[in-house]
Amino acid sequence: MNDLEANLLLQPWDTPFGVAPFERIRPEHFAPALEEAMRRHRGELDAIAGSAQAPTFANTVAAFDASGRDFTRAAFVFANLTKSETSPALQAVEREMAPRLAAHQSAVHLHEGLFRRIDGLHARRDELGLAPEERRLLERVHLDFVLEGARLSGDARARYAQIAERLAGLMTRFSQNVLADEAGYRLPLRDERDLAGLPAWLRAALGEAARASGEAHPGVVTLSRSLIVPFLTFSSRRDLREEAFKAWVRRGGNAGERDNHPVAREILALRNEQARLHGYANYADFALLDRMAGTPDAVARLLKQVWEPARAKAAEECRALAEMARSLGETHAIEPWDWRHYAEKVRSARYGFDDAQLKPYFSLDRMLAAAFDTAQRLFGISFVERPDIRAYHPDVRAFEVRGRDAKPVGLFLSDNFARPSKRGGAWMSAYRWQSRAHGESLPVIVNNNNFAKAPAGEPTLLSADDVRTLFHEFGHGLHGLLSQVTYERLSGTQVLRDFVELPSQIFEHWAFEPEVLARHARHHATGEPIPAELVERLARARRFNQGFDAVEYTACALVDMALHARTDPDGVDIDAFEKEELARIGMPREIVMRHRLPHFGHLFASAGYAAGYYVYMWAEVLDADGYGAFVEAGNPFDPAVAERLLRYVYSSGGSRDPSEAYRAFRGRDPSVTPMLAKRGLLAEGQPA
Repeated sequence: MNDLEANLLLQPWDTPFGVAPFERIRPEHFAPALEEAMRRHRGELDAIAGSAQAPTFANTVAAFDASGRDFTRAAFVFANLTKSETSPALQAVEREMAPRLAAHQSAVHLHEGLFRRIDGLHARRDELGLAPEERRLLERVHLDFVLEGARLSGDARARYAQIAERLAGLMTRFSQNVLADEAGYRLPLRDERDLAGLPAWLRAALGEAARASGEAHPGVVTLSRSLIVPFLTFSSRRDLREEAFKAWVRRGGNAGERDNHPVAREILALRNEQARLHGYANYADFALLDRMAGTPDAVARLLKQVWEPARAKAAEECRALAEMARSLGETHAIEPWDWRHYAEKVRSARYGFDDAQLKPYFSLDRMLAAAFDTAQRLFGISFVERPDIRAYHPDVRAFEVRGRDAKPVGLFLSDNFARPSKRGGAWMSAYRWQSRAHGESLPVIVNNNNFAKAPAGEPTLLSADDVRTLFHEFGHGLHGLLSQVTYERLSGTQVLRDFVELPSQIFEHWAFEPEVLARHARHHATGEPIPAELVERLARARRFNQGFDAVEYTACALVDMALHARTDPDGVDIDAFEKEELARIGMPREIVMRHRLPHFGHLFASAGYAAGYYVYMWAEVLDADGYGAFVEAGNPFDPAVAERLLRYVYSSGGSRDPSEAYRAFRGRDPSVTPMLAKRGLLAEGQPA
């Protein structure tokens, strides 16, 4: 057996659900396996393009969808591990392979013979008698090719492929720079004075971070959101809050070899060139071709409806914070590192509780069980833990997902804890998509969170924001697990970007449903259910700090659109642009963007959300309006509404136009009013 034949990534995996044998895969396996898998894939495409038979849906479009399975399998393992459990050796392979993988992507979509067959079928699509899902696949595949440059010719075609390769390398570098800054930062808390104001659960989490880092201190603040946000919220040490906050917002922007400023500048210039090659003046116009919004003007109209009310609300909130600070004898102005600290004090004073009172009822195990139970009550699926399935890290738990008939429908991997080898944030991904065109392929879906792990033997307790994040990502996970389509390209979350957040954001509503909390929110030590009056106070407080939240997010969306609407062929100084644009839109001095440009991975670690960060707000319109169907039914688990949600949103993947899918679920087009009402941003006198 030669080296390639012995390569685990190219061998059959005789494991439950065909999960990769992670414990035996090494970084050195990836480059040769991926190169061989790409070679095989190109051979399959040559065979499709070179067929002597006239093009048909089956021998061209369906065959294309079925091609490259060896490549997809290995590439999915590689992509997931570089985000969830990387290492210096794996990062080196990632830097080497990113341009090669991009070159392969270009070779696929710039394959002239293949596109000729697909283009011919697309031109005759009305005559082919295709079933709705077949037609949708043809249209999506054809657009994929067009957007990747298949209509270009000559020098433009070659240049487009060069740009794709270069962008892949730059985006990998951007992501690795941010991860290095996050993994490398430590703020030691050396004594009781440094721990002032911190509740017991946070002291324990910071102590665990110190132990994991090998630090001989009572605690260490890292740049994991589940540590730094509560530190900024509860610490009485204003000087330490300032130090930690400034490190947090400087990620990716520090001078030296990890500086993302030149990386982002070149990415922007290359995207502009891509757009011009397609005949568009700027990247925003080009990117919105394949979005529900359609045009930058449509995005601007939505964001405008939120921005001014959000600024006004934030100004009102800031006055309350300043009053609170003065009542405590403080005379300083409110700065960005003060906002969370005083906001928590105002919330506690107004609503009679703080996050520290909630956390004992929000253990990770119970909240995960709450998400599972909610999915079971809505969609009839169950989750059975499979400790025999070994994942890529000991903290990852595997669950077999079963349908109403008790048959397996997929595998769910739950990866919840922060670690230096894992990028920040929270996300869902797939190791395999569902499809049934060539034998039933069950999905293998992973949720990644970055919660602060409790010391050994103690339960990990979540904040209310952590619980929301858990349900959000689980909503994405359900979108992948519940998919019921024929073709892989249309499976799961492979939908238009402004629709992909609907299944995740609508699922957040159940996180704080009183019925769900009454059943699952139990005190970790006593087992007592969460008091009903605490649930009521939580509900009343939900609109609190919404001005801050809306400003922090919407500023990012506005800056993203403005940045990608520029036509500078040589890129832009992102710090100067950020400063100028925030001044132009009137960004409050006391708030910073949720993601500053040097670490804005949504924009620069991939192209998925470039000129598209607005999609969370677009989807929030859909989710607030959509959840109204359950409210109108008088039951958060109404069977008829749940069945429509399953059929038209969670299981249909990209097999339907998203606007049509939403109308089929809701019975009408969405209204923006429920979203504004949920955030407390309706103008006075405006009906809710």
